[in-house]
Amino acid sequence: MSLQKDMNSELFTLDIGGMTCASCVGRVEKALDKIPGVEAASVNLATEQAKIRLNPHSGTKIDEIIAIVQKTGYEAKVSAPHGIPELAPAKLFWGTDGLGHVLLGLALSVPLFLPMFLMPFGIHWALAPKWQLLLASPVQFFLGWHFYKAGFKSLMSVVGNMDLLVALGTSAAYGLSVYQMLASEHATHELYFEGSAVIICMVMLGKWLEARAKQQTSEALRALQKLWPEHAKVIDGNFIISESSPLDQFRDLPLDQVFPKDRILVLPGERIPVDGIILRGSSHVDESLLTGESDPVKKHVNEKVIGGSLNGEDLLVIEAQAVGVESVLSKIISLVEDAQTQKAPIQKLVDQVSAIFVPSVIVIAIITGVANWFYLGSASIAILRAVSVLVIACPCALGLATPAAIMAGTGVAARYGILIKDPQVLELAHRLNVVAFDKTGTLTIGKPRLLEVVSFANSHTEEDILASAAGLQLGSEHPLAKALLEAAKQKGLEPSIPSESKALPGIGISGKPNFGAFKGQNLTLQSIASLEGNPHYAVILKKAQPCFHAGQTVSVLMNHEIPSTPIAIITFGDELKDSSKEAISSLHRLDIRAVMLSGDNLAAAKRVANTIGIHEVFAQILPSDKADIIRQLQQKDGQRQFVAMVGDGVNDAPALATADVGMAMSTGTDVAMQAAVITLMRGDPILVANAIDISKRTWQKIQQNLFWAFIFNATGIPLAALGYLSPMLAGSAMALSSFCVLSNALLLKRWRPSQH
Repeated sequence: MSLQKDMNSELFTLDIGGMTCASCVGRVEKALDKIPGVEAASVNLATEQAKIRLNPHSGTKIDEIIAIVQKTGYEAKVSAPHGIPELAPAKLFWGTDGLGHVLLGLALSVPLFLPMFLMPFGIHWALAPKWQLLLASPVQFFLGWHFYKAGFKSLMSVVGNMDLLVALGTSAAYGLSVYQMLASEHATHELYFEGSAVIICMVMLGKWLEARAKQQTSEALRALQKLWPEHAKVIDGNFIISESSPLDQFRDLPLDQVFPKDRILVLPGERIPVDGIILRGSSHVDESLLTGESDPVKKHVNEKVIGGSLNGEDLLVIEAQAVGVESVLSKIISLVEDAQTQKAPIQKLVDQVSAIFVPSVIVIAIITGVANWFYLGSASIAILRAVSVLVIACPCALGLATPAAIMAGTGVAARYGILIKDPQVLELAHRLNVVAFDKTGTLTIGKPRLLEVVSFANSHTEEDILASAAGLQLGSEHPLAKALLEAAKQKGLEPSIPSESKALPGIGISGKPNFGAFKGQNLTLQSIASLEGNPHYAVILKKAQPCFHAGQTVSVLMNHEIPSTPIAIITFGDELKDSSKEAISSLHRLDIRAVMLSGDNLAAAKRVANTIGIHEVFAQILPSDKADIIRQLQQKDGQRQFVAMVGDGVNDAPALATADVGMAMSTGTDVAMQAAVITLMRGDPILVANAIDISKRTWQKIQQNLFWAFIFNATGIPLAALGYLSPMLAGSAMALSSFCVLSNALLLKRWRPSQH
């Protein structure tokens, strides 16, 4: 279900304790869905968290929700911001699922099952029944008490879980042994205390291994959390900063007491505590854990730095811009947390199976017991086989199969600068046929420079034209606008500030300069494509043709005073990114077709495309047309194609949202990143193929885990019913299945991106 927050809802995260299997997840979700005001709820077994979307006008408080979850039989508390449930060392060892309880249980159980290992050597020895009872009872009722407690609560809620199966199975084996012991003084070899004790120990061992594996799947997120220093050196606000001033007047404040505009001192080798702009100093900054960029980046005065990155060789003074939840690091952690907590669509099938799984297993166990008793005439054998069915059918592996793979896959991807926001992309990535690239800022550096100003009239000087054109672009964030303003600055020209300035979506910008050669005249700076139909279109096109063949981007400065006439064409050049060609080659090796979308003229766009190996180009397109082209690509020759869109600008947002998989460069705008389901933290197109690769591998792990989890239960239950698995072996196999599923998911941690 979707948990996307809207303007009229609040999103809460709860840490849920006591969940043991997929049935527990369904039980908690069912309880949450019944609460008035809860619009949607999603519970994740691997992260042990619940995401809840609550209508604030419903009157339901979060404390009431927590109370209902606790009444259902589970622990609940509001999750700390960006916190991952982590057991303290003492609790990890002596907790309910801690190693201390496992070791204690094994110590008590060894004398019980040791005779089984001695029998093949001709040694027939066994403890006296009263000693077996003495050793098995603490395991059954002290170490195994939480199974009874949780199982009883699930029974009261008419929703079975793994704890109920374990409690029923071990109680049956323990009770049968007590009966045999009381019925006959010589029933030593007909007692099954070792079965009940070992089952509890194996289940506890499996849960401890699961807890360890869950911590490892969250390792990447924990590494990100540790990037935040606890304190920041805040310089006094009245202190004047200069190259010669000694920086010894600062306060060491906790990070939550730092505000925007504060000036922060960062010493060599320290972590940068907040996002900000460098006021003094230059240094190499290591951003590898944030962006996946392996080499430190040289940063100078007036350049941005990201909180959590590592300062290199020089002292820096930065002005804080974004702190706390507004920082880049905080947003990265939120994205990864959300992705790991959400469910992939395939999980719906697992939830449907889990809802009827435990009741079905109990019915099968009863049928097994009755059938074996009827055909074999032995109540003890019938009970033992029913116990084996109960134990081996625990659906732990089934519940962990999908979330464990999602946690491991999204975690390792984040480590290398690929943020996967929606697990649904994992099911789509392996089906991709086409990747459409925006040109500027995606395949090119995105920092074009002014090349030439070509006037249509000798009466207009280059300085007049440049000052007026730059004035129209004042305040614009477009790469071409920045190039114009930079060129005017280098020539010492003052941009002619316009009145009635107006952006023309898909066309350009208009305005009336307040001074200069074109004072008061209605000017526009626009693309050639938008001038089709203008009486001067042919003349403009002819003059611009040599620029097109050179692969240059061309804008036209027009005067719309009657009659409308061209003033000049202005040409720009942009360099290709070093990895663009390799990025396209990587997609071709994956049998994925690459397409380029550009607002440039066809000749310039084709020149870029041919250089990097793209054979399909859509040029001279308006931003509004990009989404339509994505739809065309999705329905090629009457067949459904799966299309990814890669972009970085505001005008790419509709296409990113329309595509099956939208990928945004973090070097672009926030609007683009919001519209995309994958954010690439470096402006490197090679990450596109890497994102597809890790998505495919994660999807494969989900399929493998679900296959083995289903196969395990499908084969294990009949074997147990027919007597081929003793209760002790069934317990061991059940614990091993969960561990194998988690271990298979953890193999994703070995993934490394190409060209890293």
